[in-house]
Amino acid sequence: MIDKNKIMEALSGVMDPELKRSLTELDMIKSVDIDGGKVMVEVSLTIAECPLKKKIADDVEAAVRKVEGVEEVEVKLGTMTAEQRKNLTKKIYGKDHKAEAAAQGKEAATAGDFADRVICVASGKGGVGKSTVTSNLAGALAKLGFKVGVLDADVYGFSIPRIFGVGGQPTAIDNHIVPIRKHDIQIISIGFFVDENTPVIWRGPLLHKTVNQFISDVLWDKLDFLLIDLPPGTGDVTISIAQALPKAEILVVTTPQPLASHTAGRVAKMAEQTKLSVLGVIENMSFYETNGKKEYIFGKDGGKDLATYLKVPFIGEVPIRTEIRESADNGNLIALSESDDASKYYIDLATKVAGTKS
Repeated sequence: MIDKNKIMEALSGVMDPELKRSLTELDMIKSVDIDGGKVMVEVSLTIAECPLKKKIADDVEAAVRKVEGVEEVEVKLGTMTAEQRKNLTKKIYGKDHKAEAAAQGKEAATAGDFADRVICVASGKGGVGKSTVTSNLAGALAKLGFKVGVLDADVYGFSIPRIFGVGGQPTAIDNHIVPIRKHDIQIISIGFFVDENTPVIWRGPLLHKTVNQFISDVLWDKLDFLLIDLPPGTGDVTISIAQALPKAEILVVTTPQPLASHTAGRVAKMAEQTKLSVLGVIENMSFYETNGKKEYIFGKDGGKDLATYLKVPFIGEVPIRTEIRESADNGNLIALSESDDASKYYIDLATKVAGTKS
């Protein structure tokens, strides 16, 4: 006789590929019936159109077949009820964050409800490598054992999906969007909803609505860090973020040249005016090293000078390296590379960010 407890134990190791929780933890196993050597498992999917339902069925079958005495496995796929989906969101958040926000008189939940720290990565101008820094900083924090999410708020110039090497449209569960995961980092971007080569031509109110939806309507699993990749400058999105997340910290990315550091300084000053705290400054493309000699192509110490001017910590610097650029273009995070020589810069930045509270 097959032991049902053994079947449930085997199923506890089957993960929902999007939510990264076991099917048993999420109450997705509706029933287990045993008839001699045959086991029938009914799984309640979050939505009927679940894009990974075949993988779930295959994983369930493979797990059950490993149990002693099982000769045949039949997997039936059903769909959760509305009440079950509501309970599922509670399991992920640990509470009904929207209901709690309403009870507190708040219009919507904020990132503080699901992230211990929210860090907005900003720059004064485009082309300084802000998105590459954001992505690899996220990878490095994850490598250090933190639970990390990335919100791509650079609506007009989104590049997070390409840097992470992810695509496809996220699954929606009722009024929640399930973030796409890579390296167990939770990611959301407007790039998941429009073609990469399609320009996003939106005015301020629509930008504001989208940013707020990405904060309050995404099914973020409880995070240690939510990194927000801001668009360059001090436009509508940055102001919306400041209004929605008054406890967020700003991390400024600049290159050494005075033009970049001066414009980055304006972002930091805007943060002060909107009551956001400035965590520190990262200098990207600091130097190019060849045969042990450093060439300061874009000047020297612009980031350090900016940090001194703003009276905030200088977090660190990242050199110009071909493998960093190639990794970003190919959808691989250099921070997760097995090469310590290449990843050490971001690991150092992540260690300092984790230990620095503005």
